[in-house]
Amino acid sequence: MRWLRARLGSGERGSAIVEFVFVALVVFVPLVYVVAGFSAVQRGVFAATAAAREAGRALATAPDVASGLARADRAAQLAVEDQAVAATDLRLSFVPAGVACDTARGGYAPTLAPGEEFSVCATVTVRIPLLPEFVDANTATGQFTVETDRYVDR
Repeated sequence: MRWLRARLGSGERGSAIVEFVFVALVVFVPLVYVVAGFSAVQRGVFAATAAAREAGRALATAPDVASGLARADRAAQLAVEDQAVAATDLRLSFVPAGVACDTARGGYAPTLAPGEEFSVCATVTVRIPLLPEFVDANTATGQFTVETDRYVDR
């Protein structure tokens, strides 16, 4: 065994630790960042979907439009905060049923008439970790179609 150590020499001693640290920095740090980025995007998608669903449910069960819009806004805020996304990054809008959220730019307002159908669109700005605040072009939009009860007296 001594002859093997003498033959290999002592010049290679400790190089495995250096190589491991180098590989860890080159491979693992970017891998962790990519996982954190994908997690942030997925969290934004979950937040947008949950916000649209909860806002639609809160609005559909409201006694009138004014209180329904307030309830919808609060329900969406709670749903977004549940996914650890800032509620300031949330925008709610309403479109007629069957219209995609990204194509409609009008000011549709639900009336809560019996049997009315409309969609709630919740748009959440997705913040990727370690990117500057001005990079906010990444958004996730959730859409939920609401049909108010046909047999309700408001």
